[in-house]
Amino acid sequence: MQARLLLEDGTLFTGKAFGSEGESTGEVVFNTGITGYQEVLSDPSYCGQIVTMTYPLIGNYGITRDDFESIRPFIHGFVVREHETVPSNWRAEYSLDSLLKEYGIIGISGVDTRMLTRRIRHHGVMKGLLTTTNKPVAELLEQLKATTLMTDQVSRVSTKSVFSCPGTKERVVLVDFGAKSGIVRDLTKRGCDVVVVPQDATADQIRRLAPDGILLSNGPGDPKDVPHAVTMISELIGEFPIFGICLGHQLFALACGADTEKLKFGHRGGNHPVKDLQSNRCYITSQNHGYTVKDDSIANTELEVTHINNNDGTIEGLKHKKHAAFSVQYHPEAAPGPFDSSYLFDDFIQMIRDFKQANPQLPRQAQISAASKLGVQPAGSASKGELHYAKK
Repeated sequence: MQARLLLEDGTLFTGKAFGSEGESTGEVVFNTGITGYQEVLSDPSYCGQIVTMTYPLIGNYGITRDDFESIRPFIHGFVVREHETVPSNWRAEYSLDSLLKEYGIIGISGVDTRMLTRRIRHHGVMKGLLTTTNKPVAELLEQLKATTLMTDQVSRVSTKSVFSCPGTKERVVLVDFGAKSGIVRDLTKRGCDVVVVPQDATADQIRRLAPDGILLSNGPGDPKDVPHAVTMISELIGEFPIFGICLGHQLFALACGADTEKLKFGHRGGNHPVKDLQSNRCYITSQNHGYTVKDDSIANTELEVTHINNNDGTIEGLKHKKHAAFSVQYHPEAAPGPFDSSYLFDDFIQMIRDFKQANPQLPRQAQISAASKLGVQPAGSASKGELHYAKK
């Protein structure tokens, strides 16, 4: 079956359909990863986007349960040069085609992905329509021009209920803006007691969970489309240690008074060089984002730039000058080959321990006694709230 990809500038690509049938619109972006197409497909940060893989052969090692980064894919389309229908890998459980069919995602192969990527790099990301129908191009173009890209991606991909991944050490509240499973894995293998909360959790609701630290996850879209998260973060800075990743990094910057802007074509792939300004060491990082913190907006804040992108000089890391809080634009939980950046989770846990040592609390019995005299509940005590808890 034939499939077509139409860009908003009128450029038309014709290829062979695989996966599901029908029509889908989204922002057309490209990813430069040589491997990792399953992680790309299942990364919630791609919600609302039609993803082009620049590596020419996709599907050759199939799909396996253990490599998912979320419970399901959220992308709006998949564009490849060559689609391998029969995977050759002992770990493969089913094919790429089967996965796309299962979740209603349209794929197109036989596309000149090099030409498409160069067009995006030159003109910037743009709207696209992927279809297996026989509609005239003029009709499709009018349909595409009338389409508005979604702005509610975070609410679509975030958990709706609180759930926990029990551990015996520090309690970390993970605010799920579209969190990848790798973040939970890195925390739990360090013994953390992880409590995952929805993207619209308030500061008070998070306080009731008595966290030792807060991790702001990655997620899709424009950080300015999540203003309630900026408010929540601004209320908690200084009260708890905070670590932000990707979208969480951008939200942290906004909460501290900085600003963000859209990149021309974003950073998406597993080989982006990032320089640590303190050590001058260069890390090879995995990235997936279309927005960045504006360099000139940092001057009037209490933030300090810790990492920069070696390709274009954009900000890749920040830390607060006064409070226990830092963030990175890239994905330390991802391992595109090296495990260069996993140390950031160790730094976060050490920051939590240093913060607790510098801010000792009264014994629990004393907290309860003091709170009862004031007629209030002690921090972290049970209280009715609006959070929905996952049922066992």
